[in-house]
Amino acid sequence: MLKRVVVTGMAGISPIGNDWQQVAARLKAQATGIQFIGEWDKYVGLNTRLGAPADFTRPAHYSRKQTRGMGRIALMATYATELALIDAGLLNDPILNSGQMGIAYGSSAGSYEALAEFGNMLLNHTVNGLNATSYIRMMSHTAAVNIGIFFGINGRVYTTSSACTSSSQGIGYAYEAIKHGHQKLMVAGGADELCASEAAVFDTLFATSTRNGTPEKSPRPFDRDRDGLVIGEGAGTLILEERGHALARGARIHAELVGFGTNSDGLHVTQPDSNSMQTAMRLALQDAGLDASAIGYVSAHGTATAHGDVAESHATAAVFGAKTPVSSLKSFTGHTLGACGALEAWVAINMMNEGWFHATANLENIDPACAHLDYIKGDIRNLNCGYVMSNNFAFGGINTALIFKHITQ
Repeated sequence: MLKRVVVTGMAGISPIGNDWQQVAARLKAQATGIQFIGEWDKYVGLNTRLGAPADFTRPAHYSRKQTRGMGRIALMATYATELALIDAGLLNDPILNSGQMGIAYGSSAGSYEALAEFGNMLLNHTVNGLNATSYIRMMSHTAAVNIGIFFGINGRVYTTSSACTSSSQGIGYAYEAIKHGHQKLMVAGGADELCASEAAVFDTLFATSTRNGTPEKSPRPFDRDRDGLVIGEGAGTLILEERGHALARGARIHAELVGFGTNSDGLHVTQPDSNSMQTAMRLALQDAGLDASAIGYVSAHGTATAHGDVAESHATAAVFGAKTPVSSLKSFTGHTLGACGALEAWVAINMMNEGWFHATANLENIDPACAHLDYIKGDIRNLNCGYVMSNNFAFGGINTALIFKHITQ
């Protein structure tokens, strides 16, 4: 018998705040987290100087011994997980160490400072600068492993490293692990840190914003005058739990996760495919047993790239038509890569529970090449939603869609 899966804990670290009250205030005020990054001036040939850093330092109660194998990615992931466990009422609970709780967590890569240590070795033919933690901080599964060690979680581990779908795949695979009875609870999400090298990935594709003098005006998802994306950073964690177990312990339930769809284009590494995006959304609807008309809001991937926005908007219109409200969190946080799926799910669930949804920042003139959708622009939209969908699409043609159900308690 398939199990029902609920969200009992949530937390995020983002460029617009590290708690929901602060994030909500920034969203309502249309105050983005985009900044001019002057230290990137040293990189010859890098066009963008825009980024979205999170206000985060190592928590004072984390000892150096506990964190010596953590780069910034793992630190943010671990702290977001601690906050989510507190929110779920599970921090220091024996179930963490019982084998009944697992982890599904991802990032685009490991921490870049550690990658640079190995790069120095290859370029300068010396191991100076390498130490026993260099690989632990560099490895793509650094977040999942460090979370497990820090909290003693010893169930199954999925280490999702799929660029922009790292955390949404993590949430989806965690959902499936509980749904099929393999685990009672899962830590799910993702993290990534801000680095000039990540900006350079998109800069070489002419996909970054170069509005360096007006950071508050970019990115502009779905806007006629957009000129590319902005890289951000952060971490997001959801605690997923088998519904019967959550009810038995009297847990507060934020939402029920009822649908997950994922697929791949099988066509091109960097060019998005609208048909495959549609398929992921339809797979999630099929998994949830819902018609598209049941979805009250769509959290768009919305990167502000020319090809991405157009392909996504037409895929969304093909599934939902023009009546379902849509907006993009990346207009506030920049593209947080491996963290974006979890942060966007966290925000969408909170908004669904409070009955309002943020606009897409800087969306003034909708690009006529984008599909006709109900884009939320200018101000928040008050809505009562039974279900929300959160979509993400990654390099490699990997697509995800998650559906969350509103819970009345």
